[in-house]
Amino acid sequence: MLRRPGSSLSAPLISLACVASLSLAACTTESQMGGPTTTPSASPSPTAPPVERAELTYGVFGVEAELEAYQVVVDDYNARATTVEVTLQSWATSEAMMRAIETGTADPDIYQVRRDQLSDVVDEGRNVPLFSLLEDRNLSYGDNYPLDTIEALSRGNDLQCMPYGVSPTVMYLNTDLIDFDVMRLRGMPTPEDEMGGWDFEEFSAAAEFGTHKRAKSRGLTIEPTLASIAPYLYSGGGSLFDDDVEPTSLDLSSGENQETLATLLALARNPLVTLTDTQLRKATPQEWFERGRLAMLQGERSLTPGLRKVPDLDFDVMPMPRVGRTATTGDVTGICIAPGEWVQRSADFLVHLVSAEGFEPVAEAGYTVPANTSVARSVEFLQPGRQPEHAGAFNASVDAMELLPLATNDPALQSAVGGLVEQLFSMTLPPDIEVATNLIDATSRTVLDPTYEPEDSELSDFTELPGSPEPAESSVPSTS
Repeated sequence: MLRRPGSSLSAPLISLACVASLSLAACTTESQMGGPTTTPSASPSPTAPPVERAELTYGVFGVEAELEAYQVVVDDYNARATTVEVTLQSWATSEAMMRAIETGTADPDIYQVRRDQLSDVVDEGRNVPLFSLLEDRNLSYGDNYPLDTIEALSRGNDLQCMPYGVSPTVMYLNTDLIDFDVMRLRGMPTPEDEMGGWDFEEFSAAAEFGTHKRAKSRGLTIEPTLASIAPYLYSGGGSLFDDDVEPTSLDLSSGENQETLATLLALARNPLVTLTDTQLRKATPQEWFERGRLAMLQGERSLTPGLRKVPDLDFDVMPMPRVGRTATTGDVTGICIAPGEWVQRSADFLVHLVSAEGFEPVAEAGYTVPANTSVARSVEFLQPGRQPEHAGAFNASVDAMELLPLATNDPALQSAVGGLVEQLFSMTLPPDIEVATNLIDATSRTVLDPTYEPEDSELSDFTELPGSPEPAESSVPSTS
């Protein structure tokens, strides 16, 4: 169990943009709250030693627009700091950044990290734990961060890196192709409230409505990947693996998952509402969505800035449809402090980064959902008047988010079962769900369970299983 923070950590969140520290100019938080004002201290005597100026480096990764937003954050901080100067170091990907750190070509004092990189960071001693540093700064995270994000970035009963951004999976809608008001007039099932989500029947009806001969549009496409089907499995009461912490096998053949897959594939295999093989060979689902030819697209917040730039594209977002309970999947990124001379100054800067004021330029860029829920519910993130109208769906989805097990993105696992998962989605020669899922699970064990010794029959191709069709090229190629 995680050690819970002390009473000062669970106190109401103080003004994070005005942190009382040596690295910032004097603040007047109390005077803003009606308390006593701060009187500037007298100038130090000529014999007093000068305060050493800290030079920090902040390591980040992302696309150009994200990096520009991080630079604005750094510039704003430097403009008010008196004893610290922060320099931004940036990379296109987190892998490139971590390679630079591991090889010694970069040594940032504070840096972003993906959840799947945390174990290596901790094992190699590239960070310092944060509980005491946050307590010293009265930073309240107990009420402002989902417990899952805290636990995801914790090891050894201490918070290793601070949750910064989350990426819940949601459903994007082309609002020119899907009009709930018209659907209601036609007697079709529709959600009562977009923010309240929708069930699978309403989702299926929207896919049917979004398929227009005149517009040459299709209602949806569900990519045949483990990550893509995972939100539906969790909603249906199942899970992706037999154990989310130490998996030894995929769990697609469980009763709950087979029932969910039967519901999902009945829609995904319907050639009348989904993108055809020919269409998918010509363009990705996102490209069809941007062309106004796909009514719904499953994705994360990072899609929003690009979609905003597409001329004449009207879109919104909703939570993922419910097969059973409300659920989705997603991930979290954090910020780590490196050991060294400037840990305290880095901690001051960290507090600024996760504050409403510090996050504002990043929120405006639109790629990231703030892990700080008070910031995520702010005007800076929700951005009224800009698409998507129901940006609060991202926050609602965070509340229902399951963090995908790290094994989901294991290249060896994807290589072993990727083709079999694609065959599940075949429209022309669909395999039997029970047979196919048993084969997928057995194949996954060869990767995940070192003690597993399968019998030859367990790893037969579909052609060797009773009643299975001849092998066919995947009808829905992966576009990820």
